[in-house]
Amino acid sequence: MNPLSTSIDPELTKAMRALKLGKLLDVLPQRLRQAREQSLDPEHWLLLLLGDEVERRRQAAVRLRADRAGMAPELVLEAWMRRPELRYDAALLDRLTTMRFVQEHHHVCIQGPVGVGKTMLAHGLGHAAVVRGMTVHCTTADAMFTELRASRLDQSHSQLMRRLCSVQLLIIDDLGLRPLTEVESRDLGDIVFERHRKASMIVTSNREPAEWLPLLSDRLLAEAIVDRFSNNAFDLVIDGPSYRRNQKPGAELA
Repeated sequence: MNPLSTSIDPELTKAMRALKLGKLLDVLPQRLRQAREQSLDPEHWLLLLLGDEVERRRQAAVRLRADRAGMAPELVLEAWMRRPELRYDAALLDRLTTMRFVQEHHHVCIQGPVGVGKTMLAHGLGHAAVVRGMTVHCTTADAMFTELRASRLDQSHSQLMRRLCSVQLLIIDDLGLRPLTEVESRDLGDIVFERHRKASMIVTSNREPAEWLPLLSDRLLAEAIVDRFSNNAFDLVIDGPSYRRNQKPGAELA
Protein backbone atom coordinates (compact mmCIF):
# COMPACT_ATOMS: atom_id res chain seq x y z
CA MET A 1 0.00 0.00 0.00
CA ASN A 2 1.16 3.54 -0.73
CA PRO A 3 2.43 4.97 2.62
CA LEU A 4 0.55 8.20 1.91
CA SER A 5 -2.70 6.46 0.98
CA THR A 6 -5.79 7.91 2.63
CA SER A 7 -8.14 5.01 1.89
CA ILE A 8 -10.18 3.95 4.92
CA ASP A 9 -10.53 0.31 5.93
CA PRO A 10 -14.23 -0.70 5.74
CA GLU A 11 -13.96 -2.27 9.19
CA LEU A 12 -12.73 1.05 10.61
CA THR A 13 -15.65 2.83 8.98
CA LYS A 14 -18.05 0.30 10.48
CA ALA A 15 -16.52 0.64 13.94
CA MET A 16 -16.65 4.45 13.87
CA ARG A 17 -20.28 4.42 12.86
CA ALA A 18 -21.07 1.96 15.66
CA LEU A 19 -19.44 4.38 18.12
CA LYS A 20 -21.47 7.27 16.65
CA LEU A 21 -18.33 8.86 15.26
CA GLY A 22 -19.47 8.71 11.65
CA LYS A 23 -19.11 12.46 11.17
CA LEU A 24 -15.35 12.06 11.66
CA LEU A 25 -15.20 10.13 8.39
CA ASP A 26 -15.41 13.49 6.58
CA VAL A 27 -12.11 14.67 8.05
CA LEU A 28 -10.40 11.30 8.59
CA PRO A 29 -8.66 11.14 5.17
CA GLN A 30 -7.17 14.60 5.75
CA ARG A 31 -6.00 13.67 9.24
CA LEU A 32 -4.53 10.36 8.03
CA ARG A 33 -2.62 12.17 5.31
CA GLN A 34 -1.36 14.69 7.86
CA ALA A 35 -0.23 11.91 10.23
CA ARG A 36 1.76 10.14 7.51
CA GLU A 37 3.29 13.26 5.99
CA GLN A 38 4.32 14.71 9.37
CA SER A 39 5.05 11.41 11.16
CA LEU A 40 2.78 12.45 14.00
CA ASP A 41 2.91 10.73 17.36
CA PRO A 42 -0.19 8.47 17.61
CA GLU A 43 -1.38 10.15 20.82
CA HIS A 44 -1.05 13.61 19.27
CA TRP A 45 -2.83 12.47 16.11
CA LEU A 46 -5.70 10.97 18.12
CA LEU A 47 -6.03 14.23 20.05
CA LEU A 48 -6.29 16.16 16.78
CA LEU A 49 -8.94 13.79 15.43
CA LEU A 50 -11.06 13.82 18.57
CA GLY A 51 -10.64 17.59 18.78
CA ASP A 52 -12.34 17.81 15.38
CA GLU A 53 -15.31 15.91 16.75
CA VAL A 54 -15.48 17.94 19.94
CA GLU A 55 -15.57 21.18 17.93
CA ARG A 56 -18.16 19.80 15.51
CA ARG A 57 -20.43 18.82 18.37
CA ARG A 58 -19.91 22.18 20.09
CA GLN A 59 -20.91 24.05 16.95
CA ALA A 60 -23.91 21.77 16.43
CA ALA A 61 -25.04 22.43 20.01
CA VAL A 62 -24.68 26.18 19.51
CA ARG A 63 -26.73 26.03 16.31
CA LEU A 64 -29.42 24.01 18.06
CA ARG A 65 -29.62 26.44 21.00
CA ALA A 66 -29.76 29.40 18.64
CA ASP A 67 -32.54 27.76 16.65
CA ARG A 68 -34.53 27.03 19.80
CA ALA A 69 -33.98 30.63 20.89
CA GLY A 70 -35.71 31.81 17.71
CA MET A 71 -32.72 33.40 16.02
CA ALA A 72 -32.12 33.36 12.28
CA PRO A 73 -28.91 31.42 11.49
CA GLU A 74 -27.73 33.91 8.88
CA LEU A 75 -28.08 36.98 11.12
CA VAL A 76 -24.72 36.88 12.87
CA LEU A 77 -22.41 39.71 13.88
CA GLU A 78 -19.92 38.85 11.15
CA ALA A 79 -22.64 39.37 8.55
CA TRP A 80 -23.79 42.72 9.87
CA MET A 81 -23.21 45.25 7.14
CA ARG A 82 -20.79 47.79 8.59
CA ARG A 83 -21.37 50.15 5.72
CA PRO A 84 -19.38 53.39 5.77
CA GLU A 85 -22.56 55.44 5.38
CA LEU A 86 -23.92 54.14 8.71
CA ARG A 87 -23.38 56.31 11.77
CA TYR A 88 -23.25 54.68 15.22
CA ASP A 89 -21.09 54.49 18.33
CA ALA A 90 -18.50 51.88 17.33
CA ALA A 91 -16.92 51.84 20.79
CA LEU A 92 -20.29 51.06 22.37
CA LEU A 93 -20.93 48.25 19.90
CA ASP A 94 -17.54 46.74 20.66
CA ARG A 95 -18.39 46.90 24.35
CA LEU A 96 -21.73 45.19 23.79
CA THR A 97 -20.16 42.32 21.86
CA THR A 98 -18.28 41.30 25.02
CA MET A 99 -21.69 40.39 26.54
CA ARG A 100 -20.77 42.05 29.84
CA PHE A 101 -24.07 43.89 29.74
CA VAL A 102 -25.83 40.53 30.15
CA GLN A 103 -23.65 39.56 33.08
CA GLU A 104 -24.39 42.95 34.67
CA HIS A 105 -28.16 42.74 33.92
CA HIS A 106 -28.29 45.83 31.73
CA HIS A 107 -30.50 46.31 28.66
CA VAL A 108 -29.77 47.52 25.13
CA CYS A 109 -32.06 49.68 23.04
CA ILE A 110 -31.11 49.57 19.36
CA GLN A 111 -32.74 52.55 17.67
CA GLY A 112 -32.82 53.81 14.12
CA PRO A 113 -34.84 54.18 10.94
CA VAL A 114 -35.99 51.23 8.88
CA GLY A 115 -33.41 49.20 7.00
CA VAL A 116 -30.23 50.08 8.93
CA GLY A 117 -29.81 46.55 10.29
CA LYS A 118 -31.31 46.74 13.79
CA THR A 119 -32.76 43.23 13.58
CA MET A 120 -29.55 41.72 12.23
CA LEU A 121 -27.54 43.36 14.97
CA ALA A 122 -29.92 42.17 17.70
CA HIS A 123 -29.81 38.61 16.37
CA GLY A 124 -26.02 38.85 16.06
CA LEU A 125 -25.69 39.81 19.72
CA GLY A 126 -28.06 36.97 20.57
CA HIS A 127 -25.85 34.50 18.70
CA ALA A 128 -22.82 35.84 20.58
CA ALA A 129 -24.65 35.24 23.86
CA VAL A 130 -25.54 31.66 22.87
CA VAL A 131 -21.90 30.93 21.99
CA ARG A 132 -21.03 32.00 25.54
CA GLY A 133 -23.55 29.53 26.95
CA MET A 134 -26.21 32.07 27.89
CA THR A 135 -29.94 31.36 27.63
CA VAL A 136 -31.67 33.50 25.00
CA HIS A 137 -35.17 33.97 23.61
CA CYS A 138 -35.70 36.07 20.49
CA THR A 139 -39.06 37.25 19.16
CA THR A 140 -40.77 40.18 17.51
CA ALA A 141 -43.04 42.34 19.62
CA ASP A 142 -46.13 41.36 17.60
CA ALA A 143 -45.30 37.65 17.77
CA MET A 144 -44.75 37.87 21.52
CA PHE A 145 -48.06 39.61 22.16
CA THR A 146 -49.87 37.16 19.87
CA GLU A 147 -48.36 34.22 21.75
CA LEU A 148 -49.26 35.78 25.08
CA ARG A 149 -52.84 36.37 23.92
CA ALA A 150 -53.16 32.76 22.76
CA SER A 151 -51.64 31.46 25.99
CA ARG A 152 -54.58 32.84 27.94
CA LEU A 153 -56.88 30.57 25.96
CA ASP A 154 -55.07 27.34 26.79
CA GLN A 155 -54.13 28.28 30.37
CA SER A 156 -50.39 28.44 29.59
CA HIS A 157 -49.96 32.17 30.21
CA SER A 158 -48.09 31.77 33.51
CA GLN A 159 -45.74 29.22 31.95
CA LEU A 160 -45.00 31.50 28.99
CA MET A 161 -44.39 34.50 31.24
CA ARG A 162 -41.94 32.47 33.32
CA ARG A 163 -40.05 31.56 30.15
CA LEU A 164 -39.94 35.16 28.95
CA CYS A 165 -38.78 36.37 32.34
CA SER A 166 -36.26 33.64 33.16
CA VAL A 167 -33.91 33.64 30.16
CA GLN A 168 -30.69 35.59 30.60
CA LEU A 169 -31.29 37.60 27.43
CA LEU A 170 -34.69 38.43 25.96
CA ILE A 171 -34.66 40.01 22.49
CA ILE A 172 -37.80 41.89 21.41
CA ASP A 173 -37.64 43.15 17.83
CA ASP A 174 -39.72 46.06 16.46
CA LEU A 175 -41.31 47.33 19.62
CA GLY A 176 -43.29 50.53 19.15
CA LEU A 177 -44.62 49.99 15.64
CA ARG A 178 -48.21 50.35 16.86
CA PRO A 179 -50.23 51.24 19.98
CA LEU A 180 -50.59 48.44 22.53
CA THR A 181 -53.86 47.29 24.00
CA GLU A 182 -54.49 47.39 27.75
CA VAL A 183 -53.66 43.69 28.08
CA GLU A 184 -50.51 44.00 25.94
CA SER A 185 -49.39 46.99 27.99
CA ARG A 186 -49.82 45.03 31.22
CA ASP A 187 -47.92 42.06 29.81
CA LEU A 188 -45.05 44.30 28.72
CA GLY A 189 -45.04 45.90 32.15
CA ASP A 190 -44.90 42.52 33.88
CA ILE A 191 -41.93 41.48 31.74
CA VAL A 192 -40.00 44.72 32.25
CA PHE A 193 -40.73 44.84 35.99
CA GLU A 194 -39.79 41.20 36.55
CA ARG A 195 -36.55 41.48 34.58
CA HIS A 196 -35.50 44.81 36.12
CA ARG A 197 -31.94 44.49 37.45
CA LYS A 198 -32.29 40.69 37.22
CA ALA A 199 -31.90 39.86 33.52
CA SER A 200 -31.15 41.65 30.27
CA MET A 201 -33.20 42.67 27.26
CA ILE A 202 -32.37 43.86 23.77
CA VAL A 203 -35.16 45.91 22.22
CA THR A 204 -35.09 47.26 18.68
CA SER A 205 -37.32 50.16 17.75
CA ASN A 206 -37.80 52.94 15.25
CA ARG A 207 -38.62 55.15 18.24
CA GLU A 208 -36.65 56.14 21.30
CA PRO A 209 -38.17 54.93 24.61
CA ALA A 210 -39.72 58.30 25.45
CA GLU A 211 -41.80 57.98 22.27
CA TRP A 212 -43.31 54.71 23.56
CA LEU A 213 -45.32 56.59 26.20
CA PRO A 214 -48.37 57.45 24.06
CA LEU A 215 -48.40 53.93 22.60
CA LEU A 216 -49.22 52.26 25.92
CA SER A 217 -52.75 52.20 27.27
CA ASP A 218 -52.10 53.73 30.70
CA ARG A 219 -49.89 56.79 31.19
CA LEU A 220 -48.63 55.85 34.68
CA LEU A 221 -47.87 52.29 33.60
CA ALA A 222 -46.12 53.62 30.51
CA GLU A 223 -43.95 55.94 32.57
CA ALA A 224 -43.02 53.10 34.93
CA ILE A 225 -42.08 50.81 32.03
CA VAL A 226 -40.01 53.41 30.20
CA ASP A 227 -38.31 54.62 33.39
CA ARG A 228 -37.20 51.14 34.44
CA PHE A 229 -36.10 50.11 30.96
CA SER A 230 -34.43 53.26 29.68
CA ASN A 231 -32.51 54.06 32.87
CA ASN A 232 -30.93 50.61 32.78
CA ALA A 233 -30.25 50.47 29.04
CA PHE A 234 -27.41 51.26 26.69
CA ASP A 235 -28.72 53.28 23.73
CA LEU A 236 -27.18 52.22 20.43
CA VAL A 237 -28.47 54.63 17.81
CA ILE A 238 -27.88 53.74 14.16
CA ASP A 239 -28.47 56.26 11.41
CA GLY A 240 -28.12 56.01 7.67
CA PRO A 241 -29.88 54.85 4.50
CA SER A 242 -31.73 51.56 4.26
CA TYR A 243 -29.65 48.61 3.07
CA ARG A 244 -32.80 47.23 1.41
CA ARG A 245 -32.36 49.63 -1.48
CA ASN A 246 -29.42 47.44 -2.49
CA GLN A 247 -31.80 44.46 -2.62
CA LYS A 248 -34.16 46.16 -5.07
CA PRO A 249 -34.42 44.21 -8.33
CA GLY A 250 -32.02 45.70 -10.83
CA ALA A 251 -30.00 47.55 -8.18
CA GLU A 252 -26.86 45.68 -9.21
CA LEU A 253 -27.21 47.19 -12.70
CA ALA A 254 -27.36 50.77 -11.47
